[in-house]
Amino acid sequence: MSLDVFLELVEIKAKTASILPMLLGVCMSVYYYHSFNLINSILFFIAMLLFNMAVDMMDNYNDYNHAVDTEDYKKNTNIIGREKISPRLVLTLILIFSIIAAGIGIYLVTRVGLPLLWMGIFCFAVGILYSSGPFPMNGLPVGEFFSGFTMGFMIMLISVYINKTGSFDWSWSNLLKIWLVALPCELWISNLMLANNICDAQEDEDNHRHTIIHFIGVQQGLNSFTTKNVIAFLAIITAVMARLAPWTMLLTLLIIPFVVKQTKLLYHEQVKKRTFPCAVKILLVGSLAQVITYGVGVL
Repeated sequence: MSLDVFLELVEIKAKTASILPMLLGVCMSVYYYHSFNLINSILFFIAMLLFNMAVDMMDNYNDYNHAVDTEDYKKNTNIIGREKISPRLVLTLILIFSIIAAGIGIYLVTRVGLPLLWMGIFCFAVGILYSSGPFPMNGLPVGEFFSGFTMGFMIMLISVYINKTGSFDWSWSNLLKIWLVALPCELWISNLMLANNICDAQEDEDNHRHTIIHFIGVQQGLNSFTTKNVIAFLAIITAVMARLAPWTMLLTLLIIPFVVKQTKLLYHEQVKKRTFPCAVKILLVGSLAQVITYGVGVL
């Protein structure tokens, strides 16, 4: 397997969906909680990245095995069939990456406490059930919520938790503060899956996957995509007003014209290769701008 094929198998271009919320958590830890632990952050970064790659490989593996429209999807669409990758090799990589990630996670638990274990179990469960089991989440109308909540909020929450020195405040008010700062990432990650389901609407129907688009239709899906972008920017303004983030994070609003342009392209046509990258670009540019402007404020 070549490096290019491997990177496509693990969907490396989508890794911003986990890396940037983690970095945002580090920024909030330093700015709002005045706390930072380099070793814990590095260990969490490695474990998170490995498991994220394992989940994306598992997604491709399960889609390949469970495809109903086998002739076209397996041979021409799914990377495992298209690139003639051994399914056994993919399964082996999934197990190796997951075991290493779990091992690092357990070691982190010994360093920071049991709450990390329960958060880690939740994230692992969502990652596995995302494309596995009799009713995988990526074929159900709950996929957008769980992907956004887990990768946008839970990753940031864990990032803040492992960097916090002393006791962590588990009150609802404190969790709400972290959630508000994480909300733009959560919504943009959710929109990533939404855009994917919009573009794959017919293919999902052919393979008996009932995503949210099956129930609300493409047009309402596009309207939801736009609404979540608006809420993301409102959350940024609210977080700064609540002094949970430095004023510099308001500079993220400068990307609004870019987000509007990408959204219009998705509205114009819903073709996987041409317009699904619009959601990827919004996530990348939006989350990166949020992290950079927050980081500048910290400095």
